Amino acid sequence: MAKVREKTAGQPKRKAQKETESLQEMIEKRAYELFEKRGREHGRDLDDWLEAERMIKQTKKQ
Repeated sequence: MAKVREKTAGQPKRKAQKETESLQEMIEKRAYELFEKRGREHGRDLDDWLEAERMIKQTKKQ
């Protein structure tokens, strides 16, 4: 029975980790789209990331 507890104890953590990875992947993709839309101008990666993060989080709230 202890083995069952060990398996289920980590499940919520793994699910949250997968959701976080998925969110990060979505932001990464959107940031790259913004980068391309601006003509691939380098040096504004943080701006693109923050804007993508804002956009993704805004759509998740709706």
